[in-house]
Amino acid sequence: MAPTAYLINTSRGPIVDEDALLRALQEKKIAGAAIDVYSVEPLPADHPIRKLDNVLLTPHLGYVTAEKLAIMYQDAVEDIIAFLDKKPIRLLKSTKSH
Repeated sequence: MAPTAYLINTSRGPIVDEDALLRALQEKKIAGAAIDVYSVEPLPADHPIRKLDNVLLTPHLGYVTAEKLAIMYQDAVEDIIAFLDKKPIRLLKSTKSH
């Protein structure tokens, strides 16, 4: 990568060699990185990458949006009401043969 490059990983932590990335960032071999996935999640509090000023770290929250949370909570409420009414919905089908 060029010294002006930024690595962005929002996919899978283990696809990036974190030790090599840490060295590249410390030695300014790349301009920076933005990461929300890590080989160990949550990222340990004492991880050295947290001390770098050329890194943007965020928690792995790619699926979290206000719209998605609203749907999840609404579905949960509907599930509870249906269960209490003894008319459960969104049942999972078992793959076991009886």
